[in-house]
Amino acid sequence: MKQAETPKFTNNLIHETSPYLLQHAHNPVNWHAWGNEAFEKAKRENKLVLVSIGYAACHWCHVMERESFENERIAAVMNQNYVCIKVDREERPDVEQVYMTAVQLLTGSGGWPLNCFTLPDGRPVYGGTYYRPEQWTQVLDGLAATYQQEKDKVLQVADDLAQGIQAQELVKEKNTMYNFSDEYILRAVKNWERYFDNEWGGNQRAPKFPMPSGFQFLLDYSYRFKSKDIQKHLELTLEKMARGGIYDQVGGGFSRYSVDSYWKVPHFEKMLYDNGQLVSLYANAYKLTKKAIYKQVVEHTLSFIQHEMMSPEGAFYTSFDADSEGVEGKFYVWSKKEIDALLGNDAPWFCTLFNVSEKGNWEGSNILWITDVDAVKRLTGWSDEVLAQQVMKAMEKLFAKRKQRVHPALDDKVLTSWNALMALGFVDASEALENPHYLSVAVINANFIKTRLCKSDGRLHRNYKFGKSTIEALLDDYALVIQLYTRLYQATFNLQWLADAEKLCTYVIENFEEETSGMFFYTNQKFHELMVRKMELADNVIPSSNSLMANNLFVLGTLLSKADWMDKARQMVANTLTDIEQNAAYYGNWAQVLLKYVQPVYQVVFMGSDALKLKTDFCTHYHPRVIIAGAEHAENTMKLPLLQDRWTDHETLIYVCEGNVCKLPVKTVEEALQLIDPGSKK
Repeated sequence: MKQAETPKFTNNLIHETSPYLLQHAHNPVNWHAWGNEAFEKAKRENKLVLVSIGYAACHWCHVMERESFENERIAAVMNQNYVCIKVDREERPDVEQVYMTAVQLLTGSGGWPLNCFTLPDGRPVYGGTYYRPEQWTQVLDGLAATYQQEKDKVLQVADDLAQGIQAQELVKEKNTMYNFSDEYILRAVKNWERYFDNEWGGNQRAPKFPMPSGFQFLLDYSYRFKSKDIQKHLELTLEKMARGGIYDQVGGGFSRYSVDSYWKVPHFEKMLYDNGQLVSLYANAYKLTKKAIYKQVVEHTLSFIQHEMMSPEGAFYTSFDADSEGVEGKFYVWSKKEIDALLGNDAPWFCTLFNVSEKGNWEGSNILWITDVDAVKRLTGWSDEVLAQQVMKAMEKLFAKRKQRVHPALDDKVLTSWNALMALGFVDASEALENPHYLSVAVINANFIKTRLCKSDGRLHRNYKFGKSTIEALLDDYALVIQLYTRLYQATFNLQWLADAEKLCTYVIENFEEETSGMFFYTNQKFHELMVRKMELADNVIPSSNSLMANNLFVLGTLLSKADWMDKARQMVANTLTDIEQNAAYYGNWAQVLLKYVQPVYQVVFMGSDALKLKTDFCTHYHPRVIIAGAEHAENTMKLPLLQDRWTDHETLIYVCEGNVCKLPVKTVEEALQLIDPGSKK
């Protein structure tokens, strides 16, 4: 047997656990991991620092590595003039926040790979994203010369940038406007509607990103305000995405975004956070509409997650690369010749349905995407049900064939916040589809977080790989785990989950809160090491950690009867009220919290031996303005204020309360639904 060749180069990243960092461990660049050691070296040697940030599934990160970081000549220049640090943005979004802000201030835009040059004290002085080799060489030579010859100029840039970074995304004082009304929500949606793409869904733009928290807000809004137009737009968006190339028609799961406005050509990387949130979104849409396509997306995606992105311990992996064999999307695309050979007589209708042609619909190959279901139904005479069955049979053949291909690389590190998002997707799917297996998966994952990522003093860690967790958790980790634990209490009535959520929330208030504004910093005061503590305010593809905490404080404040926590949530919403109104697409999760203040939120309490059974039936219906509690055993009723004095030995009752006022208890789900929404269908 031929022995594996010893790598020509090995740098300090060989000691890391991140797959992204390990990808660079044999570059000729003398990479260091983020930490004091690298900056101390820069101070000793009077060199600038290069902080290069990316992630394992990033296509252009791989391109720049091949072109520049594996080039010995370019690496020699980097090693001579700079101390070079590689950062996995998924492990250290706190680091990325600071240097992304710097690059955006310098260039007006950002992205990955992110390359930011700093002084030996970490203050940025120059930066950009992807550079071609010749551009990169010019930057390296020019900046090194400027630092040696015009250091005062470089120091002035560092001072100016530091001030700019300090000023970004910080709430410095409290807003005293607390009188929330429907008008804020109505104006927010009206402002957003101007940008709707009424042909393909989403917003009028390309590239086009799924924005789950924004879409979830539109779902809540359409239900609460009985808006058929908003529901129509949302359903258009969900169906176009489900039929587009952004959705893996063969294997399930969503890619990160579409490069066009049609959801056709994906950026082929698959991220855990997208799929967790989109499962929740489609599950909730299914509750409201009972559309089969939404159920199919949920089941197909969760099958993909369980088979491809779940560890034997019950943890979820981070992402799949966009590339395989060095080619973007190669794993996912097809030639017509392949389809014909696999499907035989079924190929004609299949190619019509999925837009497969001889010349290809993308760079000579075919992305499977659906634009005209009716054409195939006319061609075949099949009903929707028969067509769905035939598609499933054909996809089984394609899936078996695709398994033989070289798979994209898997980033198998575990991130706390992303795991919580995916587990929440399983909880939502278990409710919508009445599938207890999905709930068991979520419980296993939550227990993994408790045993492997929660430390003895109650704090969390962010990452896990090779049996180790080494990075202190950030606000999004805490916020999403709190949300997961709270939802698991509501799904199981196990009070331990609620106690765990309360404990973590208390820790966050003690260690992340900025008392002047009432908001939360992204980093823990006990472990802060950056030049500035930033706040994460705007919702993006993942909801902002502050909006998540506002929601947690509202829900936990209700369940635990903590009025001061609900007041904190109200203050946080007040601080972002103008942003919600003006830019709801990027404050969608905030808008959902605002909805809790402008329309009544009901506490629905299930009490008795059949409490979980009735709760399960209740939760197949879509009711976004409900907070659930309950108990199956009398001894648990004294442990939570909402449950006290409501137990009856020989029957199960449902209490529907608004604020501090409860209606007379009822015995059936249908009666409870009528108390919440008198116009709802039984």
